[in-house]
Amino acid sequence: MDLGLGGRTYILTGATRGLGRATAEALVAEGANVVVSSRSQDSVDAAVEALGERAVGVAIDNADEAAPAALVAIARQHFGGLHGVLVSVGGPPPGTVLGRSDQQWRTSFESVFLGALRLATTVAEELEEGGSIAFVLSTSAKAPVPGLGISNGLRPGLAMAAKDLADELGPRGIRVNALLPGRVDTERVQELDAATGDADAARERTEATIPLRRYGRPEEFGQAAAFLLSPAAGFLTGVMLPVDGGLTRSL
Repeated sequence: MDLGLGGRTYILTGATRGLGRATAEALVAEGANVVVSSRSQDSVDAAVEALGERAVGVAIDNADEAAPAALVAIARQHFGGLHGVLVSVGGPPPGTVLGRSDQQWRTSFESVFLGALRLATTVAEELEEGGSIAFVLSTSAKAPVPGLGISNGLRPGLAMAAKDLADELGPRGIRVNALLPGRVDTERVQELDAATGDADAARERTEATIPLRRYGRPEEFGQAAAFLLSPAAGFLTGVMLPVDGGLTRSL
């Protein structure tokens, strides 16, 4: 199946590892160009080298108000256009609602929520008909994940903002969707499992609750995200797509 991604250009934040990196790999494999970002220049350089000539990158923080304009400028300078964005940021610090400080909430809101919306709305101004915006959220947008109080608080609000944005941009032919990863075998998830004190036992307990009885592979998420961004998904907008092996029990 041809996803129609050849020659198209996408910005991907938080894309030097994990889910963002897997999506960048899937897009490049389909012939797309990518602009990848993260806060670490070393990580950006390593990702760009691995992705090849279809990739450029920049070290920048999603919470930086100048980040969206800088990313758009890089996409246009290097590839001559822009067709969409995958908005992904590292997960907020784990812990309970009672155990998180005001500063941790503020910092997470700036990057996870406000930074994400700022980037999406800036890119939306640059997109033409057929453009695509996708947010990487979490199954916590639908149901709380134990021990992730900040994520549980911010992700549902961002999901509803994405739905609103889909309504607002739909008449221009621009699609807005989100992906809700469950337990995908990334460094972030491995760190969360290790934080329990027994990573193997934590993984075994979680896998028992997943209908497919395993964690997802990053490339499986990347392929789903590449499809959702692509013209092949041209009649999908306002969708909250669980990529979780059936973990989410609600509709």
